[in-house]
Formats: sequence, structure tokens, C-alpha cells
Amino acid sequence: MMMGFGGFGLLLMFLLFILVIGAAVALVSLIFPRPANPDHPAQRYQSQPAEDSALAILKQRYARGDLTREEYETMKQDILAN
Repeated sequence: MMMGFGGFGLLLMFLLFILVIGAAVALVSLIFPRPANPDHPAQRYQSQPAEDSALAILKQRYARGDLTREEYETMKQDILAN
């Protein structure tokens, strides 16, 4: 004598398993979202080459007046030479 749902029960168990796995994936993606904003700090430093960020910092220091024109040019040549 066959009890339960038979073959249909196996299908329901498989669908329930898929539903649980999907819910776990959805929960993980809600807890750890992927930043879509390119200005997000996690992506900002990964997307810039080291030379560009060093040159940008050098330009900022020169704009603030921390460096003279000669110091700026010397450091700029050093950065571009590497």
C-alpha cells in the first residue's frame, strides 16, 4: 500500500528544496549588496590605476599650495617615469 503523495510528493519536495535555496541566495544578496555606484569607496580605489591616483594627489597638493612649481614638476616627472 502506498502512503503519502507518491511521485507528486517527490516533485513537491524538489520544488521546496529549490525554494529554500532561492530564499537563501536572496537573503545573502540583501545582506551583502553589490555597490552599483562607481563613486562608492569600495570601487573608487579598485578602478583607478596607481599612477592616476598619485597624480591626482600631487595636483591637489599643488593646488593647495603645499608644493612649489619646481617640486610639482619634479614629482610629476618621477610619477610618470615609473
